[in-house]
Amino acid sequence: MKREIRKQNQISSIVIGGGFGGIASALRLKALGHKVTLLERLDTLGGRAQVFEKNGFKHDAGPTVITAPFLFDELFELFDEKREDYVEFKPLDPWYRFHFHDGQTFDYSQTIEKTKQEMKKFSVSDADNYENLLKASKSIFDVGFTKLADKPFNSFLFMLKQIPALLKLRSYFTVSQLVNKYIKNPNLRAAFSIHPLLVGGNPFSTTSIYALIHFLERNWGVYFSMGGTGKLVQELTKLLKRSGVTVKYNVDIKSAYEQNGSIKKLKSMDGDEFYADNIIFNGDPPTFYSEILKTDRLIKKRKKFLPEKFTTYSMGMFVLFFGTKKQFPNIAHHSIWLSKRFKGLLKDIFDNKILSEDFSLYIHRPTATDQSFAPKGCDSFYVLCPVPNLQGNVDWEIEGKKLQKRIIEALDKTILPELNKVICDQFFMTPLDFKKDYRSKHGAGFSIAPNFSQSAWFRYHNKDPHINNLFFAAAGAHPGAGVPGVLSSAKIVESLIK
Repeated sequence: MKREIRKQNQISSIVIGGGFGGIASALRLKALGHKVTLLERLDTLGGRAQVFEKNGFKHDAGPTVITAPFLFDELFELFDEKREDYVEFKPLDPWYRFHFHDGQTFDYSQTIEKTKQEMKKFSVSDADNYENLLKASKSIFDVGFTKLADKPFNSFLFMLKQIPALLKLRSYFTVSQLVNKYIKNPNLRAAFSIHPLLVGGNPFSTTSIYALIHFLERNWGVYFSMGGTGKLVQELTKLLKRSGVTVKYNVDIKSAYEQNGSIKKLKSMDGDEFYADNIIFNGDPPTFYSEILKTDRLIKKRKKFLPEKFTTYSMGMFVLFFGTKKQFPNIAHHSIWLSKRFKGLLKDIFDNKILSEDFSLYIHRPTATDQSFAPKGCDSFYVLCPVPNLQGNVDWEIEGKKLQKRIIEALDKTILPELNKVICDQFFMTPLDFKKDYRSKHGAGFSIAPNFSQSAWFRYHNKDPHINNLFFAAAGAHPGAGVPGVLSSAKIVESLIK
């Protein structure tokens, strides 16, 4: 069955994928006057921002942190609306509570003064030096985010023009090297190096450009979307409808046929065909090029500059969801539980691709802020454990249940005493689920890793260099993963098409 979307004298655009990058692209192109159709392979929008509900417990399955809230505000403002009329972004404090292997805790807080007071528990000199780390982060932010995050890196000449500034900022350093220049205490070094993991990178190999996240948080704060990220997706879905974007669910694109430098036709798994002037892909670029794109000009099929065997992918994610029949009021909204090993554990995950006995965890307790996530007197938990992606030889059918048990036992013995007695409604996701549900290459949590050789011009371009109507608004494209990254990629696509 053919579905003709083109209308005379009106530009038609199809967005494949309804994650945040796809939703933002659809809204931005609709505001330009395009006839926009969004195709989503699942039965709800949100991409990885799905919502799971089980016996009264609610869980955001994907992103839980809102930073750079203005990027969401802009989407409503396109249609003369205000985001705060539909969803509340509540500031959090502390932003993150770190739990170290030695029993010490560190609250990374809303104000510089509170953060420095917490740092003094570990090192007075590090606390005194914290603002120098922030200044370094601001210098990177002023270039990497303010000037370049919403600019396309399609031209190598444009990349060359940025090299002096990038060299001046020592972007060839890793995040860990930059942090270590200012911070000496091992626990604090780990805490302030953690940000690349939020976008799929190893702090010991991720370019220091990503240290801009420090200042990004200081500049706009860290928020929780009341009702969860799912509530935000619901309101954006309603905005799509109000603005006149056509949304089609359960449409999984199997093939994109290229001819004479353009995508001429899309075909779904069900055999439906779609046509449009512009195609915007909000999925994993490696998956598009290896599985979806059909072209006779293989030499012009956009792959990475390095062969696949030299491409580095982000880590995989094991995500455990559960409820508790009591509350744990001493647990912050966001907690990071770190094992004794830091660098060695990350080497096992990213380089050796083996599942170690030890692990580190990100723990989300939304009921600290929003009781709607659990029945009265109960808590809802989401625990994310970085693990090897599917390039590693891990049998998740067996190891998933073992890891689940180890995580619960570790939390029971430390920050969630007697968890074993009150835990309920457990289930989990592994990299196998990321590959199956989101068509993520190798089940990687954030597409390709944010190394220097896979950033800016070296990352997947927002516009294919050989196919004139193919665009990418996705974690694997410039500027990178994370909610601010994919929302910025949609801004770039808008500018390229406009």
